[in-house]
Amino acid sequence: MGCKSLYFISVIGFIFFSSFAQSLQNDSARLSLDALLQHYASKALARSHSGILYKASLPANLSGMEASVVRQRSGSLWSRGANYSSFRFPPRIIPSPYTRRLAMVFENLGNWSSYYYRIPGHSLVTPVVGFRAYDASNFSSIVITPVNLSLTGDPIFIHFPPFLLPSGLNWTARCVTFSVDGTVVLANMILPNVCSTRKQGHFSIVVEQPKRNEKRAWKVWKWWVIGLVGGFVGLVGICVVCILVRHTRAKKIRKMEKKADQGESFNTVWIGTSKMPSAAVTRTQPILENGYAP
Repeated sequence: MGCKSLYFISVIGFIFFSSFAQSLQNDSARLSLDALLQHYASKALARSHSGILYKASLPANLSGMEASVVRQRSGSLWSRGANYSSFRFPPRIIPSPYTRRLAMVFENLGNWSSYYYRIPGHSLVTPVVGFRAYDASNFSSIVITPVNLSLTGDPIFIHFPPFLLPSGLNWTARCVTFSVDGTVVLANMILPNVCSTRKQGHFSIVVEQPKRNEKRAWKVWKWWVIGLVGGFVGLVGICVVCILVRHTRAKKIRKMEKKADQGESFNTVWIGTSKMPSAAVTRTQPILENGYAP
């Protein structure tokens, strides 16, 4: 019993550790990708002008992705807002810690979206897009400074391209936010193909995956349960019958032995090589039927 318990504990521990390791691996891959895209974006920002979006040149192994960067004045972002890539930034946004110029990196993961970003029970219907703000004064250096954006007015709007939902079911599309801090939030679209956010991170539109036929699955499980319970009850019944049969036989043998012990005992004699029971010879004395002789 102890070995079985240890085995099940080991299996559960292995599954938990595997899930935890997979989660860490996904987070590490995302961070590495962000750092790599930021590196190529910094090259595109060299000798650039403020307020102009520049597309980064990516290597062949990142084919299908897009990265762009813009140098943005904080004062202009506060007073007028900005429109870059898929994002619409409203006025009254201030960087924290404050810096006069921002370097804003925009990403579109394209056909790599589902490789880096997944949400259980849902499917992506649009590419994953994202943005991150940095201090532009040291954006080209090895150590860069991420900057938070504090919104005091409207949220940031993300505009996605039109998409088609799979036919056959009543699908409901929802916005998903993968925040920088690792949290995942689902929300309704504010307009068709439009989501909103107050945080930096990555964004997409998802639909819930169709659930399996629960009724059919329950029927299958019901028959499995009935079969297992019936088999267990049958096994217990067979064991009980075997025990009763053995007990009855043992009881009969004990009765026979007891009767044998209470009966007349016989002497034994050897006849050849066999040991045989022997009783004392007693002849009945003859008695005349008539006491007078003829």
